[in-house]
Amino acid sequence: MWHTMKPRNLLLVALWVALPALALAGDKLLLKAARLLDGRGGAPLAPAMVLLDGDRIADVGANLKVPDGARVIDLGGATLLPGLIDLHTHLCGKYGVHWEDELIRTTPAFSALWGAHNARVTLGAGFTTVRDMGTAWPYVDVELRNAINAGAIPGPRMFVAGAYVSSTGGAGDASQFSEYVQVPSVDNLADSPEEVVKQVRKNFKHGADFIKLLATGAVLSKGQSPGAQQFSDEEIQAAVTEANRWGRQVAVHAHGIGGIKTSIRAGVRTIDHGSYLDDEAIAMLKASNRKTFYVPTLYTSTVIARQGREAGIPESEIQRSKMISGIKDLGFNRAVASGLPIGFATDSAVIPHGENAMEFLERARLGEKPMDAILAATSLNAEIMGWSDRIGTVEPGKFADLIAVAGDPLQDIAELTRVRWVMKGGVVVKDELARQ
Repeated sequence: MWHTMKPRNLLLVALWVALPALALAGDKLLLKAARLLDGRGGAPLAPAMVLLDGDRIADVGANLKVPDGARVIDLGGATLLPGLIDLHTHLCGKYGVHWEDELIRTTPAFSALWGAHNARVTLGAGFTTVRDMGTAWPYVDVELRNAINAGAIPGPRMFVAGAYVSSTGGAGDASQFSEYVQVPSVDNLADSPEEVVKQVRKNFKHGADFIKLLATGAVLSKGQSPGAQQFSDEEIQAAVTEANRWGRQVAVHAHGIGGIKTSIRAGVRTIDHGSYLDDEAIAMLKASNRKTFYVPTLYTSTVIARQGREAGIPESEIQRSKMISGIKDLGFNRAVASGLPIGFATDSAVIPHGENAMEFLERARLGEKPMDAILAATSLNAEIMGWSDRIGTVEPGKFADLIAVAGDPLQDIAELTRVRWVMKGGVVVKDELARQ
């Protein structure tokens, strides 16, 4: 078998085999770098030292004492940051396979195996945590999360939706084929408040961490336009009320302004995409007092326009993307100008996995300052997820999830597209910098 493999595939196998060798021996480890952006928004710490104790951060300072027996990793002129967080991914499945084709031409095993690959690629790009927004085959993301947590495969920390909830004919209706074609094992439709409650309960029963509700039409599906509201006000409220009973959150896919405003009033945690965001919606978000957040996905428009046909996206859906591209840019401009906190997300799978950091360049193009973008992808996203006690900043007690880039991302945000060193839970999973 080996002699028939292409050189690139052999390299991937070699890297996979070598990965455990990057794990760090011993309980104490001291990291040194030229500077640290700790995710709290202050001036960089320069020089920077971070002391680790197992999988946690023990101390941070400019001149820490090296404990007896501690190992030192010197990252030279690099910048250390908290591990990045992506609030909107779809790790399961293969990039370039349209979700409708996935349901009729593949299996859950296909989705899971490619999910394992995508998880590793995403981690290597510096995203040590993701909020995964559902899969074509339900609950594959639950099993991927569990396998990563068990140490069976490398990947980011995952916060998963399990299966998205859609209305009949809505953006996530898997039966968008002939009436005589039934997709097996996919049952995610709800058409009344009672049916929404049942879907919420079912998703939590099967291991979901939160609920994804498709409140409006979508770009990459047929049916109603992205601007159209698909769930009634009562149905959206039912999802939030039931999720709150479980102590959980609801994230809504919402492009259109009607769905956005209804969702804010209902008390959802995030408005994902939020393409038609207007001034009134921004005022409503501010008035929610950080209960509900706007989470745009901007880079998708560039990728769909550039390589949508190659990725198997139908022409009608490429045109939908073109239609709202400028609209969502204007919404983001309004949000930046207003000072609204803006979550960081990518919708990876619509974009190639591993290109998540390209979203920083889109946000910079539209006027966001580098520090604000970095805070969005670290401490703000941790707050949105309810995980501020464990990730998002470089502080004692937090998980030792850190990344390093060669230069200074405050001077060139594109540095974050070139992550050179990644640690998750005190274990180095990518190393192109260290001097030991």
